[in-house]
Amino acid sequence: MPKICGLDEAVKEIKSGESIYLHHAVSMPIDLCKALGRHVLKNGLTDIKVVHAMTCGELPWLKEEFNGKIRSKTIFICNNMRPLVNKGLADYIPLFLSDSARLFDEKAIPVDTALLNLSPPDKHGFLFFGPAARNAKKIIATINTSQPKTFGDSEIHLSQIDYLVEHSINTTPIFELPAIESNDQERLIGKWIAENLVDNGATLQMGIGSIPNNVLDQLKQHKNLGIHTEMISDGIVDLLKLGVINNSQKTMYPGRIVTCFAMGSKKFYEILDGNPLFLFGSAGFTNSITTIIQQSKMTAINSAIEVDLTGQVVSDTIGKRFYSGFGGQVDFIFGSSVALDGLGKAIIALPSRTTKGEPKIVPHVKEGAGVVTTKGHCNYVVTEYGIASLWGKTVRQRAYELIQISHPNDREMLEKEAFKRFGFIPTKED
Repeated sequence: MPKICGLDEAVKEIKSGESIYLHHAVSMPIDLCKALGRHVLKNGLTDIKVVHAMTCGELPWLKEEFNGKIRSKTIFICNNMRPLVNKGLADYIPLFLSDSARLFDEKAIPVDTALLNLSPPDKHGFLFFGPAARNAKKIIATINTSQPKTFGDSEIHLSQIDYLVEHSINTTPIFELPAIESNDQERLIGKWIAENLVDNGATLQMGIGSIPNNVLDQLKQHKNLGIHTEMISDGIVDLLKLGVINNSQKTMYPGRIVTCFAMGSKKFYEILDGNPLFLFGSAGFTNSITTIIQQSKMTAINSAIEVDLTGQVVSDTIGKRFYSGFGGQVDFIFGSSVALDGLGKAIIALPSRTTKGEPKIVPHVKEGAGVVTTKGHCNYVVTEYGIASLWGKTVRQRAYELIQISHPNDREMLEKEAFKRFGFIPTKED
């Protein structure tokens, strides 16, 4: 059984040069991170590598005094990590979310210590955790009573934990995702998608942000929708109450919502707590192509930073600057486009312009930008001006479709740039 101890004692055996896995998103163990920071400064530790995905809240090693002492490796760049990555003080791992479990199972990144934040164990002593923990030489965990208890395919027994910090010492409440204000453009995008691209009985995957929430808000007249995704949030609650989401038509796990993780409000976490409706799986399962293609009418809705006139999708960079990560976009866009029932839909949604008035439908991707979703995977692109259907279209037709949904003030520029780049005038027909 684990040694029950305080925060500082729990991390005292961590040494210079160790590789540490950090539980991510709302499960990030903030108190253990603070204790690690104190331990590193007090004992002069160096060259500690911390690998993680999404990070929420304040991390000690964001401060300059930790340069050379603790360095992050992240598969998804959040707001707090972005300055470090773009200054060369933290590392970004471009990775499909479906491969995140393999990263640890195949020891591409060895893990000496796993830092976890867990809900209280069940009566048999089992807790829910992430796939990296099973590969760690040492497991340090905090028990957090505000963490919802969930059901899924990754569990750990108390006896496998080395150091355990009791909930009475863990004072940090669970992270709540701030409410996102939507604008008229995003509401229109949601309306276009809901009314034209989401069928009754569809299985949905959605990314993070205002556009997915606006799509969900427009689906209240739909029937028999299901959820199979990497992330869920408050946007599904009203549809659950209305019976719109009942998961009855799903091919795999009918009657249940399947997800990899959740982020939302305290009220949302209360709905999740102890609720067997929600099945949490590792990304190696939820985002596996072999899983996704089996879903009925699999409909993937993801956002982007920019789309060029051939249909290339940039999602993790703004020019040369790293911005976010792959997440599950490619997994679900590809899986939906090759779904076994032939009824899947791969959708990229974005406003026609940035908040600064710059076009997001562009003649070519910015210098240094990275393509996440290829032009061969993207079926539909949606802006507030409509839907561009790209599958099976020539580059000339694609350019025409995309220009039609660009901002009206950008269309003449895009037509001229298309001629410069391709030597033709975009047309609807060949």
